[in-house]
Amino acid sequence: MTQLLITFVLLIAFPVDKANQTEVSLPFCPSGYFPCGNHSVCLPQPLHCNGIKDCENGADEGNCEDLSGWPQVVDWYVTHLVPNADIKENCTLTIYPNRCMCQGMTVICNGLGLLTVPTFSSNLATLMLNDNNITALTDEMFIGYPGLHVLMLQYNSISSISKKAFWGLYYLRKLLLSHNQISVLEPGLFKDLHKLEWLILDNNMIRSITPTPFVGLQPLYFLYMTNNSLDHVPNVCHELPNLRWLDLEGNNIVTIEKTTLEICKNLTVLILRNNEIRHLKDAPFLNTSIIIELDLSGNMIEEFPPEFFRGLKYLQLMNLSGNPIKHFHVDQFDDLASLKSLDLDNMDILNIETRMFTKVERLSYIYFKKFEYCKYSPNVRSCKPNTDGISSFENLLASAILRIFVWFVAFIICFGNFFVICMRSFIKTENRLHTLSIKSLCCADCLMGIYLFLIGAFDVQYRGEYNRHAQQWMESTKCQLIGALAMLSTEVSVMLLTYMTLEKYMCIVFPFNHYRPGKRQTLSTLIFIWIAGFIIAIIPLWNNSLFGNYYGKNGVCFPLYSDQFESLGARGYSTGIFLGLNLLAFIIIVFSYTSMFYSIHKTGAQSAERSFFSREVAIAKRFFFIVFTDFLCWIPIFLLKLLSLLRVEIPGNVTSWVVIFILPINSALNPILYTITTASFQEKLKQCLQSQDFLGPTKSLTSSTQTSNV
Repeated sequence: MTQLLITFVLLIAFPVDKANQTEVSLPFCPSGYFPCGNHSVCLPQPLHCNGIKDCENGADEGNCEDLSGWPQVVDWYVTHLVPNADIKENCTLTIYPNRCMCQGMTVICNGLGLLTVPTFSSNLATLMLNDNNITALTDEMFIGYPGLHVLMLQYNSISSISKKAFWGLYYLRKLLLSHNQISVLEPGLFKDLHKLEWLILDNNMIRSITPTPFVGLQPLYFLYMTNNSLDHVPNVCHELPNLRWLDLEGNNIVTIEKTTLEICKNLTVLILRNNEIRHLKDAPFLNTSIIIELDLSGNMIEEFPPEFFRGLKYLQLMNLSGNPIKHFHVDQFDDLASLKSLDLDNMDILNIETRMFTKVERLSYIYFKKFEYCKYSPNVRSCKPNTDGISSFENLLASAILRIFVWFVAFIICFGNFFVICMRSFIKTENRLHTLSIKSLCCADCLMGIYLFLIGAFDVQYRGEYNRHAQQWMESTKCQLIGALAMLSTEVSVMLLTYMTLEKYMCIVFPFNHYRPGKRQTLSTLIFIWIAGFIIAIIPLWNNSLFGNYYGKNGVCFPLYSDQFESLGARGYSTGIFLGLNLLAFIIIVFSYTSMFYSIHKTGAQSAERSFFSREVAIAKRFFFIVFTDFLCWIPIFLLKLLSLLRVEIPGNVTSWVVIFILPINSALNPILYTITTASFQEKLKQCLQSQDFLGPTKSLTSSTQTSNV
């Protein structure tokens, strides 16, 4: 904070010399790297401020905090101005109220319920009357204190200030009148304040400024008028040619006129946050080129004119957050050669691209609404947020738990399904068509394991420098193909489970229906399902103009949620798949298993056999686990897709867990539910293991009832 104050004082004392200032060229670093000061060494972004000196000159551990808090200087001043007045020794005043505290030539009368200004010795230098009940300042109220330097009247109820209230205060430097009820500033009110540098009028009811209220305030550097009711930017620079800092936060300002600021040639800080600005003129700052901080956050700006920032070549800190801006011109920031910090938080920038920031070579800190925007500014030292819950600046998979789970789940899926394929191939059964469907399902589920293995492999490849490759990765053919592979696995698995469920439904609910699919019909159905799944997966790759980067919206290349970048065609397509086809399949499976259980229960009610009842309980348990695992897998996906369509913000870590853990649930559990835990498979496996030649063609075993092979 001290550094901020010193910097501000230096700026006041030594204005920017535009003629003598020379540009210091910075080395060009590749994407994902930043320079070691003006040296030719480039380091990966994760090494910035990591506590280790990686640059020889220590530049990577400097500027760890974004020094964009100019208004904090006021807080620093107010906080540190109050001396330690617990004791009254060294007080040089002979007259002051007993309830007040005095130290040197400073008197503190805060929070005493005063109705008017008391009487003090004439050598008074600093007077603090904050948090009292003063309602008016009358004529020549302070004329007896010619040496007064600081006057603080904050948190009172002042509504009336006489035109002659501050007469005689020729050496006053700081005047603080914030948090009162002032509505009008009379002409010539401050005419005797020839030395005034700081004028703070925030949180009043000032609606307009009458002509010439600031006449005589030639040295005024700081004007703070936040949270009033001004409806325009006052043209104060006519009367305040040396004004350096103008803060008008929280007013009702609607427009910024070009003529308003064109004569403010010495203005260095302009704060206009939390107003109602929506109308902007082109190049209003063309003649105010030494501005170093500009804050337009929290307004109603929908678009900046192409030349709006022209002339701000010395601007270092700019805050545009919280405006309803969705588009920037590609060359919008090209004139901001000295910009170091840019805040674009709470904005959905639909046309964002790397070109917008390539000419801003000094940019070190940038703030976005979403992590994925960081890929468009790959040369900054610090980009926030630095993770979307899925990926981070350093890694494709942000969490260490995710990096472990992706390999673990992939291994479980591949091992389980490969084991079932092998066992189903070696063990002969009478229902070979059902076995063919099971093996086809295992193949589809294996693709999900391969997808997770590939994600884990690319996470290892990009470990520690993901942001350098993030944009290229998500737009690459590899990401598109991996995403299509996951989609193929998911949709083929869904359709196969639905087909197998319907086949079992027809067998159990309609046992006397002699129609059963033959080999040709089964093969045709399985081939059709695979072709349909393949078409569903590759359709988004056919038309880039319609679907955009369908699979490359996140680091794991899976289009699970919608965002503002998604085209109408892509949004409709993904909605049709996840909330159309998949939801319909889930409903069919739930209905079919419910009907099957009801049919079995109805049959059991007509039989008095205890064994039939036991088998009914076993089947009920199996049906429950099948439907329950489908529920665990698909319901979160349905909800996630629905919420994204409703524009509900979904944390990235939720999406990452859905893709890495929830989505593969069926792929991991299908081998167990449909094969390994079935009584018939366990019986055949036991007999085969006991056989000396279980691979021989003569060792064919009969299957048990179809209901036990669900």
